[in-house]
Amino acid sequence: MADEWEPKILGLVCNWCSYAGADLAGSARTQYPPDIRIIRVMCTGRLDPLFILKAFTDGADGVLVSGCHFGDCHYLEGNYKAAKRMFMLKSLLKNIGLEDKRMRMTFVSASEGAKWATVVQDVINTVKTLGPNPLKELQS
Repeated sequence: MADEWEPKILGLVCNWCSYAGADLAGSARTQYPPDIRIIRVMCTGRLDPLFILKAFTDGADGVLVSGCHFGDCHYLEGNYKAAKRMFMLKSLLKNIGLEDKRMRMTFVSASEGAKWATVVQDVINTVKTLGPNPLKELQS
């Protein structure tokens, strides 16, 4: 169906692990939906939760934050800081009327290309069940 709705997912991924994992998935020609747009950041610990809120107000249907596994952060504790912020952000999303399942934080290492593809597919499936971002309707 040509007019079937496809979600717009923003991926905010760390340079050292998750971006390399996504690159490995591409190099290995692992199939996953093209509904995600990736922005590479040096560390998820540098992500301001306002970036994610801005993504939702600009029309993203879902946001995936992906970084190094705990204990493997290039910057030692960046992923711990990010996880704390994302936990608080999920609470805020509920309070403003957005489903907290629209935002997910995962941990994918540079050697986990297949896991990256699985995570992206799962995020897309979750967002598809939730439907379009309700904030888009408010912008019209």
